Amino acid sequence: MLIADVDMDSIVYLNGDFVRLADAKVSVLDRGFIFGDGIYEVVPAYRGRPFRMAGHLARLERSLAAIGLDNPHNTHGWEQLVLDMLARSGRGADCMVYIQVTRGAAKRDHAFPQQVPVTVFMMVTPFKRPDQKRVQGLRAISLEDIRWLRCDIKSVSLLGNVLAQQAAVEAGVDEVIQFRAEQLSEAASSNVWIVKNKVLLAPMRNHLILEGVRYGLIQELAAQAGIEFQARNIKRAEVLQADEIMLSSASKEILPVVQLDGVSVGSGVPGPIFKQLRQGYDQAILSLEQV
Repeated sequence: MLIADVDMDSIVYLNGDFVRLADAKVSVLDRGFIFGDGIYEVVPAYRGRPFRMAGHLARLERSLAAIGLDNPHNTHGWEQLVLDMLARSGRGADCMVYIQVTRGAAKRDHAFPQQVPVTVFMMVTPFKRPDQKRVQGLRAISLEDIRWLRCDIKSVSLLGNVLAQQAAVEAGVDEVIQFRAEQLSEAASSNVWIVKNKVLLAPMRNHLILEGVRYGLIQELAAQAGIEFQARNIKRAEVLQADEIMLSSASKEILPVVQLDGVSVGSGVPGPIFKQLRQGYDQAILSLEQV
């Protein structure tokens, strides 16, 4: 079966074997398929070198523990698998290593099955840095956050995120910025940052957001640049009046939002705090490539 824009001859990892993507098969009774009972992680790599891999694997372990799923590998084992996948992919360019772990295949029953092997799947996909979007900025709409209350788990159950991103597509914009009870949460697939009076603000780390690995990185970059940072509850009115809004994720890196609900953010162009953080982000990647 051919799938548009997917290399079916690429090598993937499935339950201990390296096979062609076209030959990888999972039972229809897999709990990831039936219940969305599993977690995932995405490790970016620049020129074949993993970026912030320790943070991604730590979050993988947290997500597994949060759903009571035994970790099939220790940290070293995961690191070796990521490096092996990158080597087998033949991708010396920028790419993403996708990891998915589900509770395995069993009779359909909501309760956890006993003594069932987990399903582990990994693949490598090409990644193009969002250079043009860093210059142009993104447009977004605001949306009520209707997702469940354990957004800190990087679950494969992403229907709420899918519906949010589709709302952006149908509105002809790039992303959504979500609010829960008038408090900022996150975008469809990104953390949200705002700037007011030269202070960088972000929602607190808790169960209502998925703490991106870039959360800690951007805190580091802000400290290096002498930018004041605060993590706290942020009201919708503060977002609407922000001098700058930014999104961060593995694929977006850090990007400016220049329009929200049809209204310009700040001056309507990428702002000075974004530019400082972008420079720091680029330097972090450059340092990785020089190792």
